[in-house]
Order: sequence, then C-alpha cells, then structure tokens
Amino acid sequence: MQIFGDDIRFGVHTGPENADFGEYRDGWLRCEELGFDWVSDFDHFLPIMHDPAGRQFEGLTMLSAMAAHTERVRCGMLVLGVTYRHPAVVANMAATIDHVSGGRLELGMGAAWYELEHDQYGIPFPRIGVRMDMLDEACHILRSLWTRESTTFEGKHYQLKDAHLEPKPVQEHLPLVIGGSGERRTLRIVAEHADIWNTFFGDVDRYKHLLDVLRGHCGDVGRDPADVRKSLTFRAVLADTEAAAEERSREIFGGPPPERARNMYVIGTPEQCVERLKPYAEVGVGDFLLGSMAPYDWQTVELVANEVAPAVKG
Repeated sequence: MQIFGDDIRFGVHTGPENADFGEYRDGWLRCEELGFDWVSDFDHFLPIMHDPAGRQFEGLTMLSAMAAHTERVRCGMLVLGVTYRHPAVVANMAATIDHVSGGRLELGMGAAWYELEHDQYGIPFPRIGVRMDMLDEACHILRSLWTRESTTFEGKHYQLKDAHLEPKPVQEHLPLVIGGSGERRTLRIVAEHADIWNTFFGDVDRYKHLLDVLRGHCGDVGRDPADVRKSLTFRAVLADTEAAAEERSREIFGGPPPERARNMYVIGTPEQCVERLKPYAEVGVGDFLLGSMAPYDWQTVELVANEVAPAVKG
C-alpha cells in the first residue's frame, strides 16, 4: 500500500544534543519556514557526535514538544531503539504524538546500537540477532495496537493480552520507518513492515545493491517494493565555491576532513550537491534528509532548501 505520492521530499534530521531547548525549537521553526517537508530527531540518552558526558534531551518527549510548536512540517523520529521501551508503550506514545501534531508523525524503529547507553543505564543489550527479533515483534505490536480494537500477542520477547489503545492515531495508517542496511535481517523487516526505509548516503553502487536485496525480500513476502518509500540521510558542507566549502569544512573538522567523513558528506557547491544526489533520485529515493546538529550550519541548511531541493525535485 502506497501512502505517499511520487513527489520528492527534503528534510532535516537533527538530534537534540549540545543544544538548549529554545535553540532546538527555533531550529525546527526555521526549517519549517524554509519550506522543508520533514524534520526529525533521534532516540539517544547520551550525545553520539560529541562528548558522551554532554547535553542530550530525550527524543520522544522532545518530538512531542516540536510537534506542538510546528504547524506544517512532518515530524519524524530516526530512529527509536527497540531495547529502550516496551513496544506497547511506544505505540501509546506515538499515538499521542500523532494527535499533538495533528497527524504529522512518521515513527522510525531500529535495533539500537549504542552500547554505552545500555551499560550506563542498566538496559540489557543482547546480541544483534536477538535485537532484530525484538524489532520484528515490536513492528507487529505497533501496527496491531494502532489499528485493531484489541491485541493479543505471544512472542518470544513480548506478550500482550487483550490490549487496548485508545485513541487511535489521527492517521489511518501511521507511517512506520525502519532504519538500517543489514542485508539479511534489517531489509527483511523493511520488506515485511516498513512504509519507509531509511539509510545513510554513501556509494551509489552499494545503494543499488541494497535495492536489489530489498526487492528480493519483498518478493519473498509478496510485497511490491515500490510500496516502500526510500529515504536517505546525507550530510553536507556547502558554499558558493568549492574552495570556500573546503575551507568551511576544515573549520568544522579542525583540519582536513577525515576520509570517512568525505564518504558521508557532500563538500562543495549546491550544484555539486545536486550532482551527487540526483543518481539516488533516479533509482527511486523519495526523501533526502540533511543531517544537521547544533551548532547549526545554517548556510548549508539554507542552500539545501533554496538551491539543492528545487533542482533535485526538478
């Protein structure tokens, strides 16, 4: 079932770390004013890009606040760690946020990865295969609680008995996002459950391979792969000239950008960014999400909104 049209969307993925509440709220409002289609946050208890002893707001409560402050932009979560909360609790929180937002929520789920958070908080961190099993069960539970009058579920990790959730989400079909690129389990779960599949910008040939893998899983479960919207998170440092972008990237990274950053970033002009993103649009990517966190690089954000997005959308 397709719940979106074919229009390309642009958004900003911004985690609530190293920012105060007002700065974070104002960032969302500015992105909405710039015309972005989507803004999202992430689910961590410690900073992941800075000192883990630094500031980090909790993701779902912050998302609810951002939903209340915005009016038009889609409110995304990339992505909840399945280990952190019982999926029935997540289902209730998501339904509430969908009401707060007036039906603008797009909820992402993943298998969790940041072991330090689990160690500090005493949250069990089982091996990846177990976490994938938990994610699969959680997806079943979320969709059932959002749509059925009552839910009984007997899984290995979660059990529900005649469970009710009211009120249901505003959206008749609340979009479920699955994040990750694991070929055997993650993409199988995408094929079975996801309305949107999100992964990171990188090598386009690798991405085409993942699309082939996803098509295979969709075939196995009897689903049209076109029904899964493709979402790509990218990072960028943009300026009017390539030399200026290189200089700004040195300021951001404290020197020449590391090679791993170059693989994940577009460093250059808006035209070069369009050139890097268009091959993904040509193979079916519908959502392009610019990763940006405090202190915000507003020059890049504005160039993406005003020059990159219109050119990629065509």
